[in-house]
Amino acid sequence: MIRIRQVKLPISSDELSKKVAKILNISLDDIIKIRIVKKSIDAREKKNLLFVYELDVEVKNEQKTLRRCHSKDILLSPSEEYKFVISNKTTSKERPIIVGSGPAGLYCAYLLAEYGFNPLIIERGEKVEDRVKTIEEFWQNNKLNPESNVQFGEGGAGTFSDGKLNTSIKDKENRIKKVLEIFVENGAPEEILYEAKPHIGTDILRVVIKNIRERILNWGGEIRYNTKLTNIEINNNKVTSIEVNNIIKIPCNILVLAIGHSARDTFEMLLKNKLDMQPKSFAVGIRIEHPQKMINKSQYGMEASPYLTPASYKLTYQANNRGIYSFCMCPGGYVINSSSEKNRLVVNGMSNYARESANANSALVVTVTPKDFGNNPLDGIKFQRELEEKAYKIGKGNIPLQTYIDYKNNVKTEKLGNVLPIVKGNYTLSNLNEIFPEYINFSLKEAIENFGKKINGYNRDDCLLLGVESRTSSPVRILRNDELESNIKGIYPCGEGAGYAGGITTSAADGIKVAEKIAKKYY
Repeated sequence: MIRIRQVKLPISSDELSKKVAKILNISLDDIIKIRIVKKSIDAREKKNLLFVYELDVEVKNEQKTLRRCHSKDILLSPSEEYKFVISNKTTSKERPIIVGSGPAGLYCAYLLAEYGFNPLIIERGEKVEDRVKTIEEFWQNNKLNPESNVQFGEGGAGTFSDGKLNTSIKDKENRIKKVLEIFVENGAPEEILYEAKPHIGTDILRVVIKNIRERILNWGGEIRYNTKLTNIEINNNKVTSIEVNNIIKIPCNILVLAIGHSARDTFEMLLKNKLDMQPKSFAVGIRIEHPQKMINKSQYGMEASPYLTPASYKLTYQANNRGIYSFCMCPGGYVINSSSEKNRLVVNGMSNYARESANANSALVVTVTPKDFGNNPLDGIKFQRELEEKAYKIGKGNIPLQTYIDYKNNVKTEKLGNVLPIVKGNYTLSNLNEIFPEYINFSLKEAIENFGKKINGYNRDDCLLLGVESRTSSPVRILRNDELESNIKGIYPCGEGAGYAGGITTSAADGIKVAEKIAKKYY
């Protein structure tokens, strides 16, 4: 096939085939097939919005066509296939146990089950359909289940998010491509394979997770819900068994720790068992809500278009030698109560596939390092908890919410403006200055003023701030070697919770990477 890059068309145009024929100087009849490899939007000129395509084109007389073309943007399509393959299923008697059924755990299990390892997944929370009911009840009456919530349960924390699948990491082994292909095989829309900023939303993601589960089970895997890792047994520096629910012991020689970034009690247990870990930098801050039409107007030059999805943004700033940036931006989304511990409160953002709500929201977060919170492995967790306890207190158990003008003036909000909150969970008008140390408040205020120069209205008085956003990434890294094992043999730290990924796609890719290592070693 022939790869063509930088194919530009007006957003309203449906003449892609004609454009390709013109670029290649061939007739429409010479085109056999066109496959979109990448698709993005060029919005630099608001009066002339363009879709930019990268295409693979199958044509008659391929070599002749290539010889006629003299452009760096026309070339033979490169191979971009994921190539890790085991031709026959394993006969290994070693059964991997995977802790956690977020993207890292599910994808690790998916490959190992396909290879014949019959993995066992243990998940402290509920299966996704039961988890949805538990979380909806929590949003209505604040009745928290500490073991099954937005952070814990089948699908992981990303199940209740925008379902973003884009990543900036390099993908020489094409694991990211494999991740997206598995998503599509299990019910995700095919467009995620080529969109520059793919997402599937929380509604479709829940369906995909159930389908992935069924495949794992059909291939011989097993999943135990409401099953929490409470201890590990180590002999001669190697894992030999695990304890679950403080009672049941399960023999284990291969243990994948895909525990997620919020399994604080598990981190404590692992540290007691002398797994090597260290604190790592992360970021904390708030969620900010604006009208989605305002964001569309700034990004596209129009409030709405039948050809465009709700607009997103990505913003960065430096203040006090710290990075301040938008994170997990949710067009047409909801701010949600994502708490997982009693008397502590944390928020996140969530969107459906259609991104249909009237507000855009995003985390705005400030980087913090061990210099801010301490050099012991769990000091970052302590720092997070202190912020979450303050958020719970000032919100009286609900999400604390404040207008930007009141945040700037350090006064409690008493009245909202034109921007009304779109929230899953209850909220209380508050003063978010009381949550953070002054360097974070100062950094956020300076950044929001700067972002108002980039997006008109971003610093409007009545935009809404909600807190606290403290689970941007794991505050801990569980160390692993080149074979992806920890200092305890047989234990494989994996995914975002272990400090090796950030988001759904990279976590899933790390799960694949760990599965490859296990398959090579035990096949």
